[in-house]
Amino acid sequence: MDNDFEEELKRVAVVTVDMSHEQVDRSVREVLKLMREHLAMDVAFVSHFTEGRRVYRQVDAADNRWRGAEGSSDALERSFCQRVVDGRLPQLVTDVQKLPNLAELPRPPVPIGAHLSVPIVLPDGDVYGTLCCFSTAPNEALTHRDLKRLRMAADLTARLIARSRRSGDPQPDAAES
Repeated sequence: MDNDFEEELKRVAVVTVDMSHEQVDRSVREVLKLMREHLAMDVAFVSHFTEGRRVYRQVDAADNRWRGAEGSSDALERSFCQRVVDGRLPQLVTDVQKLPNLAELPRPPVPIGAHLSVPIVLPDGDVYGTLCCFSTAPNEALTHRDLKRLRMAADLTARLIARSRRSGDPQPDAAES
């Protein structure tokens, strides 16, 4: 079963020379959906860090109201994502309420129970942003194996993003301000 999941992840994130930006975008969305469903989370998203902001690039959620989050942004420093990248927050949190530094964390717009987040590091070493999954309820069943799979998905996503940037197609981050 585990190998089946990893093979499916590799299948949806395949990178080819002739991929258009739309194909890359579709592949990233499939990676998000696969991760969210596999981890039984409420939301999975790819963020991009730019000009001190965290921009939601792609979002997959059990609830369609999150679809409107794509393209929105907030202050990077007030995000869990920045704290994961700089090491102030663990990449795997099964119950956010049990964190010893809970009072120091930014208040998200929705309750976060469980949270997984890993940096998306492009082949040139630049941190693009993060691949995150969260649920509104704690989830003690999450393991380091789940985190390893999320890292694998982030690596595949980084290759897709790099491919999109090389293709000369309109960039997903070109419309940012």
